[in-house]
Amino acid sequence: MKRIITLVLCAALLLSALACGVSEREDERPLVVCTIFPQYDFVRQIAGDRVNAVMLCKPGSEVHGFDPSLQEMAMILNSDLLIYVGGETDEWVADLLETNGRHLSAVALIDLVDTVDEERKEGMQGKAEDEPEADEHVWTSPENAIRIVNGLCDALCELLPQEADAMRANAAAYVSKLAALDEDYRAVMRSAKRHTVVFAERFPFRYLCDELGLDYYAALPGCSSNEEVALSTMSFLIDRVRELKLPGVFVIEFSDGRIALSIAEATGCEVWLLHSCHNVSKEDFNAGVTVLDLMRQNLESIKKAVE
Repeated sequence: MKRIITLVLCAALLLSALACGVSEREDERPLVVCTIFPQYDFVRQIAGDRVNAVMLCKPGSEVHGFDPSLQEMAMILNSDLLIYVGGETDEWVADLLETNGRHLSAVALIDLVDTVDEERKEGMQGKAEDEPEADEHVWTSPENAIRIVNGLCDALCELLPQEADAMRANAAAYVSKLAALDEDYRAVMRSAKRHTVVFAERFPFRYLCDELGLDYYAALPGCSSNEEVALSTMSFLIDRVRELKLPGVFVIEFSDGRIALSIAEATGCEVWLLHSCHNVSKEDFNAGVTVLDLMRQNLESIKKAVE
């Protein structure tokens, strides 16, 4: 029923946009709508102010369960390029594209890399019988970030062919920085004494852990909407921290840290932040913090966990 309602709303929006002449915009630059922070940041690294890039999910807000307003959907229909993650989290995009009569140009991040399914690891809270879904957090590893930047560069050059040389140069410079970061991660792992980490909440780092050869335990899957963790799950994680003599556990951005603090109190370990880059705070957004900046911060946290 929800899907039917969404489709009807999308069709109504399209008709309204066409009838009201929404295509007339004050800003003459191509409008590029990005659903969340990673692709927004990559676009501004590649295109700069050559495009009018808009991030749908506001800084500081939770991205899971995000639903665009009618005004935002109308803006998307009027855009020149939509960049979204793909998969279950932004399933509403598929509905919007299905009813869009003018064939909106769109790029899904999961189409730019090789995806893997979310895992149901031992001790992880959730229904084991659930059908596996592709892990959507594809930007979290430097290797994937490089592939995504190159793919988005292609889409932007197609949108603005007269600016292609400049944008490809920007993309190449950013890819060079990502490649240097990738090598720094690998250097840390070459001297690592530990190869297992614990996440005291959701786990959106499958691609990073796969790239670094890290095993992991976590309280919840990456896209879980649960906020409460069962005592059995917490007990399992406490046992793993003790058994493996881990110096710390990870939390992600915007976490209240309750589970991690309970584990730390029980084991004496520390609590560290690993930023998934789903979104950033208003302060970081206004300060121009980039995905690369956050990945550099993550490297320091990984060092603590494996040394």
